[in-house]
Amino acid sequence: MEVRKKVDCLPHSPGVYRFLNDQGTVIYVGKAKDLKRRVSQYFRPAESLDRKTRVMVSKIADLMHTVVATEEDAFLLENNLIKELQPRYNILLKDGKTYPWLCIKNETFPRVFLTRRVVKDGSRYFGPYSSVVTAHTLVDLFSSIYKLRNCKYALTEENIAAGKFRKCLNAHLDKCAAPCIGQMSAQEYDEQIESIIAILKGGVAQLIKQTKAAMDEASSQLRFEDANVQKEKMLMLEKFYSKSLVVSASIDDLDVFSLIEDSSDAFCNFLRVKGGCIVQSFNMELKSRIEESKEQLLSLFMVEMISKFGPLSKEVIVPFYPDTTFEGRNVHIPLKGDKAALMELSRKNAAAMKADRLKQEEHLRPEEHSARIVATLKADLAMLVEPRHIECFDNSNIQGTSPVASCVVFRDCKPSKKEYRHFKIKTVVGANDFASMKEVVNRRYSRMLAEGEPLPDLIVVDGGLGQLHCALEALQELGIDDKVKIVGLAKRFEEVIVPGDPHPLFLSKNSSSLKVMMHIRDEAHRFGITFHRDLRSKAQIQSELLDIEGVGEATQTKLIRNFRSVARVKKASEADLTAVVGKKLATAIFRHFHPDYLL
Repeated sequence: MEVRKKVDCLPHSPGVYRFLNDQGTVIYVGKAKDLKRRVSQYFRPAESLDRKTRVMVSKIADLMHTVVATEEDAFLLENNLIKELQPRYNILLKDGKTYPWLCIKNETFPRVFLTRRVVKDGSRYFGPYSSVVTAHTLVDLFSSIYKLRNCKYALTEENIAAGKFRKCLNAHLDKCAAPCIGQMSAQEYDEQIESIIAILKGGVAQLIKQTKAAMDEASSQLRFEDANVQKEKMLMLEKFYSKSLVVSASIDDLDVFSLIEDSSDAFCNFLRVKGGCIVQSFNMELKSRIEESKEQLLSLFMVEMISKFGPLSKEVIVPFYPDTTFEGRNVHIPLKGDKAALMELSRKNAAAMKADRLKQEEHLRPEEHSARIVATLKADLAMLVEPRHIECFDNSNIQGTSPVASCVVFRDCKPSKKEYRHFKIKTVVGANDFASMKEVVNRRYSRMLAEGEPLPDLIVVDGGLGQLHCALEALQELGIDDKVKIVGLAKRFEEVIVPGDPHPLFLSKNSSSLKVMMHIRDEAHRFGITFHRDLRSKAQIQSELLDIEGVGEATQTKLIRNFRSVARVKKASEADLTAVVGKKLATAIFRHFHPDYLL
């Protein structure tokens, strides 16, 4: 089932998923802290699901998802999409409410209160808050720190001067500064509001610090109940307070486009924002047939989104300017603030789509996946031919003992293990990686030339400039340095070293080219280390048993088979040894390990 393959490729990150039926209609929208884990639960054995869920799953024909930064953003985006799309299987599960905002009213002596409606009347809005408890905690904290009014009186200068108001209960309890009777000036009151705005715009650390101070003071005075109240407020702030990009009062209506190129393909994301809320998210892959520029691809994607979702919003933000002009639209590149953050969110979704496609391709179309990586490797290394046959060399030794080298072979980016080769270093004494590399490269390709075997397209040397130069010298001596591309891969910064280039080639950590070269290098290292360990073990056995007069390979094998290790042979009694190898050899072996026994 195609949908199950998509589930396997989902990321372990917060986001929102959408199930579509065979007509392409969204039938369910859900949120997840971990997309892959949550969506996988729908595809468990049918008997573990309830009846309604089984019916819904039977109608799923496709799956789409959008990644976000936090679990709270996933709550908000799910809420937006359900209201916009009204999926069939969500209708009875949602009450249609919106998330609360904290409003600082545009009036003289502004009130600070919670609301679920954003009115464009000049008031300041902060939020929304996915946790109502968090929102109420903020209001309560502001009320306890600052003396704010909560009445709806029109506190104009004329009304206050005319004495139309009396002190309310909150003023008598010292919870309100009573500006209604002139006990606090508008300037003093506005200073309180400015402090609240500063806190809401990112100074929450100051509020947490004040709450902690109040907690410590109450604790020092043995008012433990009060201290616990302050502690809970502080923990709520630390846990839940965050700024959301999914819904923002500072952004009105706009469209967001992003595009990421990968060889001949482009991965695009479109976000539509209405009233400050993301109400649409759509990913698309564009396959370039000719050499279109990224500006042309972006224009094509924007036109396609117009055909799907209607005219563009008056404001459009893009990562770079398209090659088409859209009349009456403010198309621009955001540099900072919430719009730049929205641009980054869109880019992350395009990048997530690219990763998903590559995973699906690897599962469903392995040949196409290999061809893509080979083409990318060819472009990154500026090769004339596609590197379908790659070989990698690695040296292994510990303090110069048992020096060996390995050669692994990859064809179409897959290991060809039957072609792997080990080499015992013959002409080099001690730990000399440079000379060892030259020896094994010379031996490998002189034999291939003698036997008429085709040479590889690419050789990767595990090491830096020294190892690469020695390997290149070996190729030059064989006269094939112009027939094979050779590069070095240094471990420290994973930099690619190209002969003749004074500067290393730095590829992105997410580059498929770098990943495949690192995989080949690690495989060569694993293969070489395994062989080196085998030689060390064999050398250890030989130094212990084969040095004994009369003990040969056959006797050694017989002893190890019976006693399992050299250590047990050392501890064995002469009688036990006699039962295995006879009296004469048993005496020789026993006296070798116990020279003082008869003295």
